[in-house]
Amino acid sequence: MIGVLGGGQLGRMLTLAAARLGFDVTILEPESDSPASRVAARTLEAPYDDIEALKTLAATCDVVTFEFENVPAAVVERLETLGALAAPGKRALAIAQDRVDEKTFFQGLGILTAHFVAVDGPEVIARSLKRDEPMLLKTRREGYDGKGQTWVEGPGDAEAAWTRIGRKPAILEARVPFVRELSVIAARSRTGEIACYPVGENRHENGVLRTTVAPARISDATRVEAEAIARKTLDALDYVGVIGVELFELADGSLRVNEFAPRVHNSGHWTLDGCEVDQFEQHVRAVAGWPLGKTEALAEVEMTNLLGFEADAWKALAAEPDARVWLYGKREARAGRKMGHVNRLRPLR
Repeated sequence: MIGVLGGGQLGRMLTLAAARLGFDVTILEPESDSPASRVAARTLEAPYDDIEALKTLAATCDVVTFEFENVPAAVVERLETLGALAAPGKRALAIAQDRVDEKTFFQGLGILTAHFVAVDGPEVIARSLKRDEPMLLKTRREGYDGKGQTWVEGPGDAEAAWTRIGRKPAILEARVPFVRELSVIAARSRTGEIACYPVGENRHENGVLRTTVAPARISDATRVEAEAIARKTLDALDYVGVIGVELFELADGSLRVNEFAPRVHNSGHWTLDGCEVDQFEQHVRAVAGWPLGKTEALAEVEMTNLLGFEADAWKALAAEPDARVWLYGKREARAGRKMGHVNRLRPLR
């Protein structure tokens, strides 16, 4: 039995992958009728910090993992004190939940990031800005898909920008002059084995991932650097499971890390149809103590997120001979909400 904290689309795809390998899954999810709960063997409908639910998970699951990084790190710590085996562990989750801690972690490994400063008020914003150089202000915690962030155009915008993000502890980041955004999906096993998938190239719209094309057409040097960053990150965290590392590629081919996600990742959905072992099966293999699977690309894939009512075009998408449609089982479509994705396959070049 594998426990999964979170019942969204990632939990659903993890559950389906686990079932293929012969595992049962218990979902812990506060909301009723979640996408993952409808394919899982068991669902505990309770808040993540509900002690009775956590005791049940610890007593009945051989390992517990999570599908998104906003599960409180204290919940994973509590599970471990109850005797549960958690993968990834609480340290990776805690670091990923605080953008200042995250960038400090990377810089401690000698991995380059955007220049940044921790912010606790508008005075710090105004003092840190340089003339005619806008900077990006983000909440330290809980922002995703472009939420909780805003560009600050100059010192005169500091107070308004602070208000726009809800006057919460934040990080101020310098603009990175990147030519494209990349990501590397990688996994680490319990024995320290590491496997990297081909690097993907990502395009965002309004802070939300729109498409990923993989394998990305990058130089060998850039690919090697991306994989080295992922490997160093996994080893430093003593990580078990799949991780997503988001990167900026500069004009000279060098990389800057944006952030990491301690879980399976949207930019890795292409692996569902482009690899023999996709990221979800890989994560299950890792947390369950199995050997890692193959990560070579079998095709070039363009993954496109289906947002809101775009998923209503499922019939036309399913009619495309080289398209594979994945719908997430969400009951309500809303503008910008990820309702599914489509993978379009082409022969490798």
